[in-house]
Amino acid sequence: METAGSVWLVRNPASGSNDEGRLEELDGALKRAGLAVAKTILFPSEPLPTADKLDAAGIATLVVFAGDGTVNAAVTGLYGWGGRILVLPGGTMNLLSIILHGERDAPAILARLDDARVRRIPVIRTASGDALAGLIVGPGTAWNHVREAMRAGDVLRFISETASAIEESTAGSMVICEPAKGCRSEGYSAIMLTPDDKGIIAEGYYAASFADYAQQGLALLRRNFRQGPHDKLGTFEALTCRGLDGEATDLLIDGEPAEGGHDIAFELAHAEVDLITTGG
Repeated sequence: METAGSVWLVRNPASGSNDEGRLEELDGALKRAGLAVAKTILFPSEPLPTADKLDAAGIATLVVFAGDGTVNAAVTGLYGWGGRILVLPGGTMNLLSIILHGERDAPAILARLDDARVRRIPVIRTASGDALAGLIVGPGTAWNHVREAMRAGDVLRFISETASAIEESTAGSMVICEPAKGCRSEGYSAIMLTPDDKGIIAEGYYAASFADYAQQGLALLRRNFRQGPHDKLGTFEALTCRGLDGEATDLLIDGEPAEGGHDIAFELAHAEVDLITTGG
């Protein structure tokens, strides 16, 4: 795949892998791949590029070196653009980068561009936006506040948010999804939905003990919620999640808070812009 030429680069200085050493590695790898960075956008202090601005500058490839939240905003903001986006692992978990490139760092991905292709990945469409790598719905999303406090280094807030997350995870409105069969009658503290070529994969997470809640909370901090006890609920073209007590439930899309609701509908769709993939 021919990718040499001028590109624009989006990065988020607050993302997990945007330290000085990684940036030096990135710069060298881009040059070895024949990519000249004509402009760097530092998000969120600078706005993400629009299709019109990229086209006006003659840019056909946008490189995004950031975490999943920034990647989501950049990709979905360019729906309909005729160019292509190269997602590189510049965050903490880098879930979309893993989908597109496997467990590779930025230099390894850039070294494989000759064998790259473009792909329109499956996504989960919601009224609050598309999830590119996955989403979580339910009171267990409260642990995201703990993660943010931890990232900010705010010890007092971390302690406070941890107490709140435990309370919310144990006493909040549990969720179920339909038309899944075999949901636990008491519901789940979190339901994880993952887009796949075959449909939306639904998994319900519960806790049999306080230790399980703590384990799941810590796993969510690492964006690896799959460690806790859970039920495989099936694979669907579309489904709806709702709180058992009728209250609105919370939502994380690619790790970022989004507007939830009482009955949240999800359907399988595809990203509306080309993403560069170098294989699994």
